[in-house]
Amino acid sequence: MEKVIAVVVTYNRVALLSECITALRNQTRKPDAILIVNNGSTDNTEQWLAQQPDLLVINQKNLGGAGGFSTAIEAGYRKGYEWIWCMDDDGAPKEDALEKLLAVECNDLKLLNCAVINKDDKRSFVWNTGGHKSLDEVQGNIIEGIGHPFNGTFINRRIVERVGVPKAKFFLWGDETEYYYRIVKRNNIPVCTIADSIHYHPAATFSFKQDWDYKSAWKMYFYIRNRLHIHKAKFNNKALVFVNYCCFLAALAGVVLFYQKTNKLKKLSFIFWPATDAFVNNFNATPSLILEKLKLKSENSFNSNFAQSVKNIWAMLFTPSAMVKRLQTR
Repeated sequence: MEKVIAVVVTYNRVALLSECITALRNQTRKPDAILIVNNGSTDNTEQWLAQQPDLLVINQKNLGGAGGFSTAIEAGYRKGYEWIWCMDDDGAPKEDALEKLLAVECNDLKLLNCAVINKDDKRSFVWNTGGHKSLDEVQGNIIEGIGHPFNGTFINRRIVERVGVPKAKFFLWGDETEYYYRIVKRNNIPVCTIADSIHYHPAATFSFKQDWDYKSAWKMYFYIRNRLHIHKAKFNNKALVFVNYCCFLAALAGVVLFYQKTNKLKKLSFIFWPATDAFVNNFNATPSLILEKLKLKSENSFNSNFAQSVKNIWAMLFTPSAMVKRLQTR
């Protein structure tokens, strides 16, 4: 029988983590092991985990979701498990989710995903899945060509052998998408969602049209910086990578101008900062450093940083040799 390890990455959400683990323990086909990667939680997560003798636990400093899943998937692979079942701490699989995944007849070199369903209404997809908004719209059991990592994502060790693990340096926001495209685009590995294998997850509520708090927008830094590397995984053509990223930046600037109500100029300046770091492959930023820089920005430093950022982007746009050199740096 193929052995399965369920891996959960957690940070400061011990109540939700407990719900997720209970759902894993109650599976009709139980995982052969449950591994928790605790990303430096500052609540009582570590103490609570120490009282759970049936769990494998890795406590590490906070490396974000990217570092958490990089550690988790590598650990599952090195421990010799055939399948690695990945999820965040805020989701929970239905009691027969694993049984339904293992019932699917497919090549091992295929990425499988649970159907990610709104935990409140139990029928709606959290994200549009193959054109479907609800389970009631699905014909058959397999939705080809789509998955939503890391929400009940089922990864065979052969995929890890070929593709590797998520890149910890991304920290969060985009790491799962980059890994997804590295699997399905770069390595031409098929992907599908299994409609009767259900993973419950809170409804997606964030929208860039909402007015976001500039001074605490450290997550936005990673979203903008990592987007270039997502395009690198998605597209083989370097010019297409560059054009798509510039279009993304322009669209984001438009969102700031037309939908944001506060600190519009500061948010525009903010966009140039992670974009510049993306082009020069700077992965040194941490949440604390980002927050410190946002806190210390004065009107004078804002104007100076904005002007310098514009100069940097201008040089990237109109110095082709520099642009190509940066894009070729993986």
